[in-house]
Amino acid sequence: MNPVKQLNRMMLLAVTPFLGILFWLLMSSSTIELSEAAFPEESVGAAAQAESPEGESSTAEKLLASLGEAEASAKQTSASLKKQVELYNKTNASIASIVKTAAAQAERPLIIYDNNVTAKLGKPAATINSSNLRAQLFYINAQNFSGYAMKVKLKTDKAMDMALGKDKFGGAETTLSAVQRLGAAAGVNAGGFADGGGKRYPLSTTIVDGEYVNGFEASYADLFFVGLNEDNELVGGKFTSKEELDAEHVRFGASFVPVLLKNGVKQPIPVKWQTSPARAPRTVVANYKDDQLLFLVVDGYDENGSSGATLEEMQILLQRYGAVDGYNLDGGGSSTLVFNGKLINKPSDGQMRALPTHFLFFR
Repeated sequence: MNPVKQLNRMMLLAVTPFLGILFWLLMSSSTIELSEAAFPEESVGAAAQAESPEGESSTAEKLLASLGEAEASAKQTSASLKKQVELYNKTNASIASIVKTAAAQAERPLIIYDNNVTAKLGKPAATINSSNLRAQLFYINAQNFSGYAMKVKLKTDKAMDMALGKDKFGGAETTLSAVQRLGAAAGVNAGGFADGGGKRYPLSTTIVDGEYVNGFEASYADLFFVGLNEDNELVGGKFTSKEELDAEHVRFGASFVPVLLKNGVKQPIPVKWQTSPARAPRTVVANYKDDQLLFLVVDGYDENGSSGATLEEMQILLQRYGAVDGYNLDGGGSSTLVFNGKLINKPSDGQMRALPTHFLFFR
């Protein structure tokens, strides 16, 4: 309730008894007669004086005077409250303005940082911007290969997910098929796989919707796990126990080899992966300091090592683009980038490969 209205109502309740007494005194014409024997002699004069018109008039005047003082006091209090309410509203407006300014100032470093990393990638060829995410597509033209970069800012936990091929363990479908089937805006191939019994299974530890698809497998050799946690942060590396990985609160993720970058520093590339093959189509995932994600997809004509990029060249690109941590995903004929519902790259198989895991992005 408005403070002024509340005060007026309080004052009205306070003076109502006095108004009732005054009304009764003014309107009453009856008197009560008592015998002289009922009072001592000296009291009769006092009672008579009290019943006189002069006494009634004096009482009414006093009541009216009190009411006048109460009304003046109420007006003064009302004016004071009105000023306090005005001051309160002005203070609130000032605080809101300060908060808004502070929030804008806090965002400035992030905006400057984003502008800097975007400038390193060049001018976006296409952008998807919604309440869930902002995804920007860039073209890469290097001396020995061509490719694509997709920088993604996840605004909500609904912006990105990982899907199994046809939503089942051992199932497989193309990234474009997964994008279309689940209504995604973009998609990238995820972890490695192994074939068996006519089915295609994700390699090693795989998590979908916070659940292990086929149990936990400790990291071995050059294998690593990479995924997203509940805070939309990239989680990656080698995990020796399920408890260690559980502590990261991962929502989804897949496994492959090898780790390329840690805290902006190149990681040693195992000899096997330097030569088998030397060049190939590649898919890489990385993150920035502000938790934006960077996906690099490089084309190649075949998988015999004569075209595409080396893993060392992918490391150079990650550093050049300002990435923090970088991980090599499945490559070769698996490398696929779908943006705005369309296939962007040129898979080396001549057609898209059916895969068991896909990273998907939703408007």
